[in-house]
Amino acid sequence: MSEQPAGGTPAAEYRIEDLAHLSGATVRTIRAYQDRGLLPRPERRGRANVYGDAHLARLRQIADLLDRGYTLASIKELLEAWDTGRGLGGVLGLVAEVNGPWTDEQADRVTRAELDAAFGGTPDERAVEEAVALGVLERVPGRDDEFLVPSPQELAVAVELYGAGVPLLAIAGHLRELRTQVEHIAHRFLEFTTEHVFARYLEDLPPKDADAAEAAALVRRLRPLAQQTVDAELARAMRLLATRHLQHHLARGGPPEREDEARSVVLPAATVRAVVRLVGTAAAPAFIAAAAEREVQARTMDALTAGSRTSQKSPEEEGKP
Repeated sequence: MSEQPAGGTPAAEYRIEDLAHLSGATVRTIRAYQDRGLLPRPERRGRANVYGDAHLARLRQIADLLDRGYTLASIKELLEAWDTGRGLGGVLGLVAEVNGPWTDEQADRVTRAELDAAFGGTPDERAVEEAVALGVLERVPGRDDEFLVPSPQELAVAVELYGAGVPLLAIAGHLRELRTQVEHIAHRFLEFTTEHVFARYLEDLPPKDADAAEAAALVRRLRPLAQQTVDAELARAMRLLATRHLQHHLARGGPPEREDEARSVVLPAATVRAVVRLVGTAAAPAFIAAAAEREVQARTMDALTAGSRTSQKSPEEEGKP
């Protein structure tokens, strides 16, 4: 049903079932949004509730913000700001900038035959499932013989490692461990830039359009810095540690011993609970291993630095107490 406004097109009117169908929300969800103040109440016509295009637009806004990771509580604050005339344009622009690509790499596709050929020619269902679980491969709906490859570089690295003799499941395990460590680095970079750069733009929640637009421009400027910093530091660490690693094994005069056998280590229960709260149960073992490895490397670096300072002392300094 519809009414004809003066000089305009008929205003759309919907029953709640029609609104649910058009918006993709359920009737129960629509009523829950009304109860929480996210959606205006419908107009009452006799015994019927009537919804309009404003309700449909609001439901689509809510769905978009949920897809972007907002909670219902934060969505309510944003929508209240919108209703009081402050607008959402700047905020959504900032969200779109943060959600944009963080690499110039373009996704590709690979057939199952090409995938099997790249990894020795023998199908390995378990390895494929691991790759899908890690997001290295994504299934294409309706195409059992084709996969989307979000990062062709990552897949190419796996092909090279497999060609060098590394088992596929070992590659997957290494990627899981590496991902936990990289996510920690990304988290620290975000904390650092938020504290020193973005905090002033986020004092008002939601931020003003001008502040949100300036913050979005800064995201574009700072986007490459995280990768550039990690690339430089990884190159430095590899140069230092690879040289020392090679010298260590050459000095032993034989092939390196296998050290990949799992060993049990007793940790205080409180420590384990704290790590689980921080990174979750699945990532806890990798996090603890990474933290221990980083501490060992830090102490090694301290010992090397101390040794270097000692070797550089003058004869006069050596004689001092």
